[in-house]
Amino acid sequence: MPNRTLVPYLVLLGGVLIVSMAAVLITSAIELGVRPITIAAGRLAFATLILTPIAWSKAGGELRRLERRDWLWGLGSGVFLAIHFAAWISSLDYTSVASSTALVATNPIFVALASSLIFRERLGLAVWLGVLLTVLGSALIGLSDRDGTGGTHPLLGDALALLGAVCGSGYFLVGRSLRTRLTILPYIWVVYSTAAVILLVWMMLAGQSLFGLPPAVYLVLLGLAVGPQLLGHTAFNWAIRYVSATLVTMAILGEPIGSALLAYLFLRQPVQPLQLVGGALLLGGIAVATLAERRAQPSTAQLAEVESVIAP
Repeated sequence: MPNRTLVPYLVLLGGVLIVSMAAVLITSAIELGVRPITIAAGRLAFATLILTPIAWSKAGGELRRLERRDWLWGLGSGVFLAIHFAAWISSLDYTSVASSTALVATNPIFVALASSLIFRERLGLAVWLGVLLTVLGSALIGLSDRDGTGGTHPLLGDALALLGAVCGSGYFLVGRSLRTRLTILPYIWVVYSTAAVILLVWMMLAGQSLFGLPPAVYLVLLGLAVGPQLLGHTAFNWAIRYVSATLVTMAILGEPIGSALLAYLFLRQPVQPLQLVGGALLLGGIAVATLAERRAQPSTAQLAEVESVIAP
């Protein structure tokens, strides 16, 4: 029987592989003439429509018993998530997939700083080394298309991707707190539905609509909702209860590697030498941080909960 304490790490790996598809799907929708806010709104709206009957049938009792503070924290997490998607998806309209996904994945530095300064967490030297390697790798990938071939307005795209990173960090930190009290379905329903409502209102205020789009766009939006959102992000939200927010965000740094490869295969965006070097540093940082966390054995309560989730 495999070591069950590995389950959160395997879930993280699966989540990274799935979310790596997001940038290519989003860029395809943009090339079909759909505006970024509409893509973000459609992604969360479809995800919420699919999730709502599942969440309320499986965890309706827990949702009805949520305390006021949990609703407020959940709404706050949803606000962070909405801005994260709005900023990051917009960045793909101005810069390359490699740069956008690399810069939006720099949130380990923000999460680590917040965990240390706000939550008074003591981060070991190995974790800080992992942060340094992953951020350095992201920076090299972000610099790889500075020759002007990476997008129409690279600096604007980079700034939007960084804003997405900051808001993504807030989303993970709030989620980490809530996931100590809530099971996965109530948590993601509150957060995803909040983000969906915010983005739908934002879309309508911008004079855009989800109606009358080409059929191919609806397939892309459905793919984003089921794949990167419901499977990918939910994998991160599940794992964040068992490992630190810093490790989760560093594991997500594997996304730029997968996204760059997929962009090369499907969008013909070339892979630059700096992207290869940066990818190697990203993987090194993830490995260092993972090994550091694996040395700290999970508590009996955590192991019991993991086993209850995966038991047949």
